[in-house]
Amino acid sequence: MKKMIIFEPAMCCSTGVCGPGVDRQLLRVSTVINNLKNNGILVERYNVSSNPQIFVDNKTINKMLDDDGIDVLPVTMVDDVVVKTKKYPTDEEFSKLLEVPVSSLKSTIKKPSKGCDCKGGCC
Repeated sequence: MKKMIIFEPAMCCSTGVCGPGVDRQLLRVSTVINNLKNNGILVERYNVSSNPQIFVDNKTINKMLDDDGIDVLPVTMVDDVVVKTKKYPTDEEFSKLLEVPVSSLKSTIKKPSKGCDCKGGCC
């Protein structure tokens, strides 16, 4: 299985729903990563303000930050190889890089069984 790590810039939360406005890109990435986790695929995320030591310990990321500054973030690595910088992967890129179907990135809502006596399928 492929190992993906995303090194992110400083932010107060990984979902993008904190603060005065919602960051749709962060919300999408959080949802994709959560759905991947639910399908048994772990994607690690590290925020420079919450996990600064991993940015120091990872020689590739450390050198990129020294050479290019924090504007290079987010950086996505797969199996210790940098595959994308400055932007988060698209859904199609997540699928290709992790070798998983795009359907594993999407949420699925299960309808309740017919035996729940709910009208219209909702309880």
